[in-house]
Amino acid sequence: MTDASSTPAIPATIHRGDYRPPEWQVPDIALDFALGIEETRVSAALSVVRHGDAPVPLTLRGDGLAAAAVRVDGESWNDWRMDGPDLIVDLGDRAAAVVEVDTVIDPGANTQLMGLYASNGMLCTQCEAEGFRRITFHPDRPDVLSRYKVRMAGDKTMFPILLSNGNCVASGEEGSDHWALWEDPWPKPSYLFALVAGDLVVNRDEFVTMSGRKVELGIWVRDGDAPRTGHAMQALKNSMAWDERVYGREYDLDLFNIVAVSDFNMGAMENKGLNIFNTRYILADPDTATDLDYNGVEGVVAHEYFHNWSGNRVTCRDWFQLSLKEGFTVFRDQSFSADMGSPPVKRIEDVRLLRAAQFPEDAGPLAHPIRPDSYQEISNFYTATVYNKGAEIIRMMATLLGPDRFRKGTDLYFDRHDGEAATCEDFVRAMEEGGGIDLTLFRRWYEQAGTPRLRLSLAEESGEWFLDVAQMVPPTPGQPDKQPAMMPLRLAAFAMDGAGGLSDSLVTLTGATQRIALGRFVARPALSVNRGFSAPVIIDFERAPGELAWLAAHDDDPFARYEALQQLMLDTLVLAVSGETADAQSVIDAVALTLRGRAADPAFVAEAILLPSEAFIGDQMVTVDPDAIRRERLALQAAIGRALESEWRAILAEVAPPAAILSRKAKGGRRLRGVALAYLAATGIEDAPALAFRIFSDADGMTERQAALATLAHGESDERTHALDIFYQRYRDNPLVLDKWFQVQSWSMRPDTVEAVKALSQHPDFTLSNPNRVRSLYGALTGNQAAFHQGDGAGYRLIADLVIALDPKNPQTAAKMIPPLGRWKRFDDARAEMMKAELGRILAQPGLSRDVTEQASKSLLG
Repeated sequence: MTDASSTPAIPATIHRGDYRPPEWQVPDIALDFALGIEETRVSAALSVVRHGDAPVPLTLRGDGLAAAAVRVDGESWNDWRMDGPDLIVDLGDRAAAVVEVDTVIDPGANTQLMGLYASNGMLCTQCEAEGFRRITFHPDRPDVLSRYKVRMAGDKTMFPILLSNGNCVASGEEGSDHWALWEDPWPKPSYLFALVAGDLVVNRDEFVTMSGRKVELGIWVRDGDAPRTGHAMQALKNSMAWDERVYGREYDLDLFNIVAVSDFNMGAMENKGLNIFNTRYILADPDTATDLDYNGVEGVVAHEYFHNWSGNRVTCRDWFQLSLKEGFTVFRDQSFSADMGSPPVKRIEDVRLLRAAQFPEDAGPLAHPIRPDSYQEISNFYTATVYNKGAEIIRMMATLLGPDRFRKGTDLYFDRHDGEAATCEDFVRAMEEGGGIDLTLFRRWYEQAGTPRLRLSLAEESGEWFLDVAQMVPPTPGQPDKQPAMMPLRLAAFAMDGAGGLSDSLVTLTGATQRIALGRFVARPALSVNRGFSAPVIIDFERAPGELAWLAAHDDDPFARYEALQQLMLDTLVLAVSGETADAQSVIDAVALTLRGRAADPAFVAEAILLPSEAFIGDQMVTVDPDAIRRERLALQAAIGRALESEWRAILAEVAPPAAILSRKAKGGRRLRGVALAYLAATGIEDAPALAFRIFSDADGMTERQAALATLAHGESDERTHALDIFYQRYRDNPLVLDKWFQVQSWSMRPDTVEAVKALSQHPDFTLSNPNRVRSLYGALTGNQAAFHQGDGAGYRLIADLVIALDPKNPQTAAKMIPPLGRWKRFDDARAEMMKAELGRILAQPGLSRDVTEQASKSLLG
């Protein structure tokens, strides 16, 4: 018999098939806020209209709310009741009414950072997915779209700036208070509501749309941070121009505001006309931000702006359709970033992220289709599958249709569903009709979880060569049997003696098996397959000796060249980890040859010569051996470092590009210098710490400074201790940069990293109340494979302790820390048992949130 008190209640499961249209719509809503940190009074007036003939009560969702008063059509109303957290109002036979509800909330006590909460003396909101019900009672579902009027009043000293969605139409003062009235003419769901009140300064600019309208732009930050918003502002203007040029989408309000907030669960939020951002994705200058940080600012600003059409003007019918807005918008921001920089390098970065975050998700207990069939807590489905795999599925449709037909499809989608809550099926149908293509088999990507595997083999018949493709999708939880899906496969074939070949070709796969003609070759050709990563699949293909090295040197597709070198490294490392003899010389030669192109394209070269990550090496193995993987990866890194020492020193002897120059070549040069330093340090040469410390000290920007600090953090030297102290003293008052200080120590390859993380969790500057700080320390540890999977289970215990401590405060952030524990089937029995024990310990906690219960229970089942 199980003690019920130690077993958390399993949250109710919501199924996509149970969707029903709303019984009441809310075409208009007026909100009145009397603002205060510890007490905010909210009066909501909902103009409701019944859909359907049968009288049904009005159900308004709530979370932690109590109704102070209820009025209907201006009169006090007693015919209401609470059903758990929800407010049920019986309107009799009324087909329409104005329902007013008064509530009182305490933003200062809201540690979940959902709804209206306080952050360093300011008030702000986060309502996606179900945060609005923590502010006032409301249907709070994405298919209820309303026009909003928002009046805010508060102490003008404490809250001198009052912002909301839409346009400010009036403002005034009442004694020590002041007020502002905002109206948004565009109907939107409640998850897009936003409010910010606080002491802020603004960086103002303007953008003239393609129709000649002037749009006032504002980025609002804390005093002193405005000089670090210039890059974000330029990214915003570039995004607006790009969306007009590429998709024909023009901005539709007079104002576009962004507010940067330090306490934020997500990266940013696309609230209509008032985006709210994690400061990490707004603030940047050369002294405090790396080139990767600059890229992140540009990409996230673009992502949230692009949501104005792919998410706001056309939103999703229900949360099962989340990838409709997120997958499409990620594809749009990826395309934008590629156009702003290097398309090959951007593709490499996106695929590396997909393989690091989404492929393991697809192979684990939390696997789900991009359009899930069920959930218990929707915040758990803001995943790499919905976002990144969702983007790949949109990319495949764009590849199958080609640019012109894809644009016709998106135009049709936007025009047909403007002002509506749409579905993934609506998008696919628009692609079919606009592009003139049958996507029946392609729809399986929306229905099935798991990463498809393509098993390839070459066959020769009378001098003609063929590629045989067999497609399979492995079983995932709840989906034991899968069907082959439609996908684009870009390929080419080369005669390694240079005598002709098959140029870049696009083949559409539709069945479980397919034969593709490659043409006539005297000998077996070198196969360049899945060029540009045309489909998010795993390729199983036995290469001929020397084929990968040849492709790494000669393939005319940059991504395919990168893939060939990475696969060559990966094959060598897997052999070594498995205890077999591995020849490092072929890898050394390929790296040396790739380095010859560094002057022309240092960014590509830097990405290509990086060794695969420890986690990705583990993904190739039946049972992951973290210790052997680290040992052999370090050994290969050292071998490359020693063999090419003169090359690395030559790169580091060159004058570093000034940190303020953000050109593709300058960024690539800095990236390559960081890679060179890491290879040199891996050799263990005597002067490596001194060299790294000199680069750290002389750096004129954060990219080189952080790269040198990270290199030092892996070892044991006086320079390491000195650099960490200098970095901390210099940046201790800058939260975003201090996150880097925690992170480099958590990423360290030292054997005492887990103990160091435990000690850092007690540091005066560490706090559980800030998600960025939690991710910088604990999130980095879960990405440090050998440390997290330390043989004594200390890493597992540390993460479980975190989840238990954090869940009562911020369940959303706590739940994000659980998936690494759920991959226990991939490890040896001893580690698997320890991971399961920690999951069980989490589940035994009383009062566990829905977020953590769902993640931990599914992870434990494996």
